Amino acid sequence: MPSKEIISNSPEQTIRIGINFSANLKGGEIISLTGPLGAGKTHFVKGLALGLGAGPGHNVSSPTFVLVNEYSARLEMYHIDAYRLENPHDFEMLGFDDFCHPGSVVIIEWADKVRQVLQSLNCLEINISHISPSQRLIKITAAPHYLQF
Repeated sequence: MPSKEIISNSPEQTIRIGINFSANLKGGEIISLTGPLGAGKTHFVKGLALGLGAGPGHNVSSPTFVLVNEYSARLEMYHIDAYRLENPHDFEMLGFDDFCHPGSVVIIEWADKVRQVLQSLNCLEINISHISPSQRLIKITAAPHYLQF
């Protein structure tokens, strides 16, 4: 699958990249989001939420302790954090299948923790890595129409 690499120079730019990427989301997408702690995964998700129309009043935060946050927007958005999950069964018990439908976008932070559940699905893959204290490399692997932004 093709990929696109983008360098972000700030958290605000990472949010903007998320906003721009969201323009091509139509519903039914599952986004696998990986990267080390502090890479900017949640900033990217904030951009997705804003781009989908969740509005600045939505407090987009990492669902580390609640495991799933839901945002109402142009598409229903489910933001899952797999960081604290012990095993793939815990992930399935969250109701993952219920979140996946044509009117939703499901974003999974720390998706590498549930890779075996996701491997049979057609996920859009986004990896964010540190280049320097202020720069991030955002690599998006997806069908070509998702990379046109």
